[in-house]
Amino acid sequence: MQSVHSLVRGVCVFTVAFVCASSAFAQDKKKGDVKPYEEVVTKDAASDPGVFLVHRIDDRILYEIPAAELGHDFLWLVQIAGTQAGSGYGGTPAAERIVRFELRDDKVLLRDVRYSVRADTKDSIKNAIEAISIAPIIALFPVKAWGKDKAPVIDVTDVFKGDITEFSARAAFNAQGADPSKSFIESIKSFPENIETKVLMTYRVNKGGFDFETESWGPPQTALTALIHHSMVRLPLQPMKPRKYDSRVGFFTVGFLDYASQEQGVERVNYVNRWRLEKRDKNAAVSEPVKPIVYFVGREVPDKWKPWVKKGIESWQPVFEAAGFRNAILAKDAPSPQEDPDWDAEDARYSSIRWMPSIVENAYGPHVHDPRTGEILEADIQIFHNVLKLARDWYFVQASPNDERAQTMPLPDDLLGELLAYIVAHEVGHTLGFPHNMKASSAFTIEQLRSKDFTEKWGCEASIMDYGRFNYVAQPGDGARLIPKIGPYDFFAVDWGYREFAAGLSAEQEQAELNRIVARQVDDPVLRFSDPNPFLDPSAQTEDLGSDGVAATELGLKNIDRVASYLVKATCKEGKDYELLRNMYDALVGQRDLELNHVVAIVGGVVYSNLWYGQSERQFDPVPVERQRAAVAFLLQHAFQVPPTLIAPEIVDRLQPNGAVDRFRASQVNILRYLTNTLRLRRMAEFEARAPGASYGPAALLEDLRRGLFVELDRERVTVDLYRRNTQRAWVDLMVDYVAQNSRDSDVSALARAELKVLLQHMNDVLIKTADRATQVHLTDLIDRADRALDPRGKN
Repeated sequence: MQSVHSLVRGVCVFTVAFVCASSAFAQDKKKGDVKPYEEVVTKDAASDPGVFLVHRIDDRILYEIPAAELGHDFLWLVQIAGTQAGSGYGGTPAAERIVRFELRDDKVLLRDVRYSVRADTKDSIKNAIEAISIAPIIALFPVKAWGKDKAPVIDVTDVFKGDITEFSARAAFNAQGADPSKSFIESIKSFPENIETKVLMTYRVNKGGFDFETESWGPPQTALTALIHHSMVRLPLQPMKPRKYDSRVGFFTVGFLDYASQEQGVERVNYVNRWRLEKRDKNAAVSEPVKPIVYFVGREVPDKWKPWVKKGIESWQPVFEAAGFRNAILAKDAPSPQEDPDWDAEDARYSSIRWMPSIVENAYGPHVHDPRTGEILEADIQIFHNVLKLARDWYFVQASPNDERAQTMPLPDDLLGELLAYIVAHEVGHTLGFPHNMKASSAFTIEQLRSKDFTEKWGCEASIMDYGRFNYVAQPGDGARLIPKIGPYDFFAVDWGYREFAAGLSAEQEQAELNRIVARQVDDPVLRFSDPNPFLDPSAQTEDLGSDGVAATELGLKNIDRVASYLVKATCKEGKDYELLRNMYDALVGQRDLELNHVVAIVGGVVYSNLWYGQSERQFDPVPVERQRAAVAFLLQHAFQVPPTLIAPEIVDRLQPNGAVDRFRASQVNILRYLTNTLRLRRMAEFEARAPGASYGPAALLEDLRRGLFVELDRERVTVDLYRRNTQRAWVDLMVDYVAQNSRDSDVSALARAELKVLLQHMNDVLIKTADRATQVHLTDLIDRADRALDPRGKN
């Protein structure tokens, strides 16, 4: 017993000794950590004053944080400034976060600040919100020394070289992690409101094989080095006055849960994202802004395209002038290194147009905003080089019948420049806060789209933020404008989002003014907004044009036939291969499919008006029966018949040995499946139940399709060509699939079974009338397939 007691007593003594030693060590460490200023910021330090006083000593970075800046919110942005081909693009965003530096004794905390939950009130609910709004601590920095006016000096080197998750770009490269031993701080600059840091980071990767970006094979790769740019910008000390989102007007938003709302429950509040535009002359109807929106055209943008990029940016000037701001948006060349050695496109103070060397056929316009108010602070539009090819292909297949300049390749630079200006204007719209408005391309009538005067004024869609592309409805001789421009909806949306109201208006008075602007939508459908809805609303489709989808597609198909007639001549050159012909043929057939699918959307479609209570008696209006039947008749005539122009030997014999059979079979199968998808049939059944005898129901649709697809069976001598055999086989297989599903929550399986029974009887009746062996074999096969589906146990 004595030995056990001694053991326990010994542990106790050791514990006390250890605690005492640890306490003494902690006190010594605390005393030794904070050193005299001159021992930390030595004479070897390169110091740069700004929002923080930044010191660089070899490869170590020290922040001397003025006491006045502690507790302020900073926006921390991480972008890829440079990398190797196939591993990303300069200007690509990698991380975005709101941070705050706080002093706690002799330590500085870097905290992650979030605004997703709020309660701006004196009510006691604020205590509950504060309890669930503790900002996470991203990093902790011991104070190395005290500067002037008790400004803490901290070492932040590891924030940049240590690959902290919150500020890491490794996800952009699919990297396993960073290698600090091969990473270096290239530069750091402190400005009055921001700090810009560039780090040459090396990441551990496992790459090799085919690179789809460079379209080449590469050796195995275990390391990837990229230039990473960190921008830390102080958020405005005086937050912008926010504007609450209205779903009837399209804007990107920032949202939060408001627990101080007067609603009976938590209210989801959204503020629109917009730039802070304030009139210099508050009493003027139209005034220069205090601070205009400036986009710098990046140094890397090819010289011949810079004027067109500027044109796209400044095409928004008349829109803002109509809302009260003259010269609100400006395009400037980026200064040369000699003109301004500190200027940098990744600097979060500057908005820019960046040009990316990439085969990607795209462009995009992201922006950075203040999460407290939605104020847009900066935007960098990314233009991938191969968007020029995309614009060329679109214009050739959609508009070349109306523009002789586009009837041979390559397109002239002045024409391609116009197309680029349109793309830039669209992307600038995104950085002004506007999402896509897919309602806009269906706002104009066919007559308006073919009118020279109308299209010169408004272009070919009500908003440049739609995906209307180019005017494929216009016919040769119309003289109509072919390229979209800023439309009436864009003027309306800028007016609602950016108009500055007289000082002194209460929140209720300002909201009343905004409501008066929105009310214009009731009598003018051209001003309405809707997200894309390809499975529901035929007036909110992508890549469409015109208020009448059937008439627009009929005219569009005529233009496709015209393009096919000169396709070879336009794309083929002596001594060259057929790659351009193949590319344009693919684009032309793809355009045909797009236009046909706009007609499909009419069947079982519902038009969404996006008006609120008191403005309209209903939001959803089924497409009238006669329009739906006309759409089906059009599809039977055009979608399920292969146009001779697109299978002309002079085209297909140059492209593939088996012609175009597989291509058109796939197209028709996709259209059939889209036309008869379960959601569409269920919706049609519901509308039929609501209005018996006044709706186009799923049974009527399937019957019309069967009759149209098998019209050959009603002829004196039954013969079915190769392309039609594929179409009929696809229809039977689709019905067989629906029967096999044995749906318990809809009539789809029952309707499919009924259609197969009728078709089976019809095929049996006419089998003896077949005019050729191929047709006889084809019908016999379809009879067998239908038989097996209807009675799977009857045959083996």
